[in-house]
Amino acid sequence: MEGTVDGFSYGLVTPVVAYLMACLGGALGLRCTTRSLLVAHSWRPGWLALGSAAIGSGIWTMHFIAMMGFSVQGTPIHYDRTTTFASLAVAIVMVGVGIFIVGYRGASGAALFTGGTITGLGIASMHYLGMAGMRLGGRLQYNTLTVAASVVIAVVAAIAALWAAGQIRGFLWSLGASLVMGLAVSGMHYTGMAAVTVHLHGTSTAPPGDSSPELLAPLMIGPLAFLLLAGVIVMFDPLMMMGKADLKAAAARPRTATYPVPRSGDRQIAHVSRRSVARPGRRTRRRTGARTPQRW
Repeated sequence: MEGTVDGFSYGLVTPVVAYLMACLGGALGLRCTTRSLLVAHSWRPGWLALGSAAIGSGIWTMHFIAMMGFSVQGTPIHYDRTTTFASLAVAIVMVGVGIFIVGYRGASGAALFTGGTITGLGIASMHYLGMAGMRLGGRLQYNTLTVAASVVIAVVAAIAALWAAGQIRGFLWSLGASLVMGLAVSGMHYTGMAAVTVHLHGTSTAPPGDSSPELLAPLMIGPLAFLLLAGVIVMFDPLMMMGKADLKAAAARPRTATYPVPRSGDRQIAHVSRRSVARPGRRTRRRTGARTPQRW
């Protein structure tokens, strides 16, 4: 007997909240990925790991918030705790592999395609492993074409999001990318759920496991606390809020210094490179007026 599936038991509450969580995780993860491209190699793994955990936690939280609105008429739904936690680990690890590839190889060409594909497959793997943790008085059956469409959505979304992170532009640019990523992740989830058909066993009892309120609600505390902590780290990093031009200026600023030159009237101050000052063997001609200093 085929069960009646309802993916919106609480109306628009669960889809909207799930979408916002996906956007939050995406925004934090993409900003951390962008930040990793601007720091020394010794700091890069830390930023990439933080970004991976943020995206993985965001999409995992989005999935199970959406699943709180999923019900099947005629049978209760329980969740296996081990499989549920394993889906979180899979999301973080696979997303991390893709992000590390882009972080070290750059967001272009084969690296972007490979990293985005792995990240998208990680999102899809998290979804279907989380679905495998469901325990109910029936069995799940999937439509192959719809499942394939959900995987394609996840991969394309991941490639687009990582490309946006590699552009090293301002906060609003990454915010827009995170909104698109959240929409794509949510779209992937509900496309995958549209592929589900439940065939009941003819009994209303489900195998042992934790019900949605018993498992999912307390389980959200850890990922939500982590996302809050990651948000604090991101927001208090000044380079996170800068645009491309500002970042270039900030990167170039430590390389030069300003030294006063004797002047008469309104003559301007000449700028002398530190590199020239540090090497006595080089002579620097100091000029006054509006002309640019020259080396010879």
